[in-house]
Amino acid sequence: MNIAVVGTGYVGLVTGVCLAETGNQVICVDIDENKVKTLSQGIPTIYESGLERILQGNLFHKRISFTTDITQAVKASDIIFLALPTPSAPNGSADLSFLKAAVEEMAPHINGYKIIVNKSTVPVGTAELVKNIVSKHNSHEVDVVSNPEFLREGLAIADFMKPDRIIIGTSSEKATDIMKELYAPFVRQGNPIYFMDEKSAELTKYAANAFLATKITFMNEIAQLCERVGANIDDIRLGIGSDERIGKRFLFAGIGYGGSCFPKDVKALNFIAKENGYDFQILEAVHQVNENQKLALLPKIISHFKGELTGKKIAFWGLSFKPNTDDIREAPSIAMIEVLIQLGVSISVFDPEAISNARKKLENLVQYFDNPYDALVDADALVVATEWTIFRTPDFTKMAELLKEKTIFDGRNLYDIHKLKSLQFNYFSIGR
Repeated sequence: MNIAVVGTGYVGLVTGVCLAETGNQVICVDIDENKVKTLSQGIPTIYESGLERILQGNLFHKRISFTTDITQAVKASDIIFLALPTPSAPNGSADLSFLKAAVEEMAPHINGYKIIVNKSTVPVGTAELVKNIVSKHNSHEVDVVSNPEFLREGLAIADFMKPDRIIIGTSSEKATDIMKELYAPFVRQGNPIYFMDEKSAELTKYAANAFLATKITFMNEIAQLCERVGANIDDIRLGIGSDERIGKRFLFAGIGYGGSCFPKDVKALNFIAKENGYDFQILEAVHQVNENQKLALLPKIISHFKGELTGKKIAFWGLSFKPNTDDIREAPSIAMIEVLIQLGVSISVFDPEAISNARKKLENLVQYFDNPYDALVDADALVVATEWTIFRTPDFTKMAELLKEKTIFDGRNLYDIHKLKSLQFNYFSIGR
């Protein structure tokens, strides 16, 4: 099939290369000329395991191309995926300005029947909105489909190539048949494609992310209670996770969730509820608890240093909001670092992939290192903020030699409490 993907951010780029990988002819569109040039050279603009290999392979076989010319891309394609940013507006709603602008630009150039696919996470009613914009500029038949993505950063290629389910919202039999054919190579093992109306598909994405965010937040609340009563959150996680009605995933306590999806989608779903006269109290609490949880280690840091933080140096291992990505959006590490800087602390940081993005955000406010142990030199303490695999079994003897004081604040509960105690570390974690 001939496909256009408008937007080469995280979702758009992964969507484009994976659709090309199954033999489709894909044109990816972006307004950023430098990004288009970089991608055309086979250099990914995001970090995602396996992405570079697939991108370069499809460029070599001429199944994918990159352009700033949306007009030509629309004319040459039968299916147009919209993978554009929908960031949170100040009131929590999803900002659709990027999506609306793209549709306004491409609508006059639709030259025949097209399927426009909303791949971005969008509010209920967006499919109808897109169709109305197109109809103002063009009389050709168009079907607008809601096809929300469920990609996990760090595992996005695998998630797209072998999805556990695909959600497609459309009331058109014609679009249903074409989308079924498009996705057939990805569900050969029998994983389901669920067809539903457009509004239900749009709401499904928000509901899924909000529920997962709620699971995480619930465990963080239990962790807070554990610290007050002397219980251990790790034992509780095992105890409730074995209940098949609950499941084992998303039960790890820590310093909160971040990234581009959960924070934004929780706020957007709450806004949708308010717009429709419903007070979604659970989501209000989920958002507020998570914001507080990002700073859950701060009272422990302040208490340990008896409130005397000026002139202290603290090292951070991990900047990305989760491992296996370079994404620092809404990352707890950034929230913590910004507060500590205001309290007079100097910060040294290491992350396997997120240093480049952190420089754009933090600039010269912190020291950056290419090796985790170099960041520890003369530091008064270490904060573990992201559960990268390389942090799970460090050389504690070397750490003790480099740190001024053998102190670790573990925001991801990576280490065994008894082992750290036997090594005479001051060790602080979450809910244990």
